[in-house]
Amino acid sequence: MQIPNNLSEIAKIIRADWKNVHYTAKPYLSALETLDSINDHFFEDSARSIVCYFLANAHSWHGETARAVKQKLNDLLKNPNQ
Repeated sequence: MQIPNNLSEIAKIIRADWKNVHYTAKPYLSALETLDSINDHFFEDSARSIVCYFLANAHSWHGETARAVKQKLNDLLKNPNQ
């Protein structure tokens, strides 16, 4: 599965696949929907911190899509210039 670098596009993939988003992940997913790049900001929070918090709270999301998206988000954290 090809996952884009754009965070709002990734958020669409997450929403389509994760039918019952865990309540602790919802605010971070909502923030992701407004971001384009890992280098953006959501009010006072960096996109990097939002991605980290999302990943920390997405433990109940499983499956092939979840693995691919989580890997992509981790890759973006490691290499923000993708």
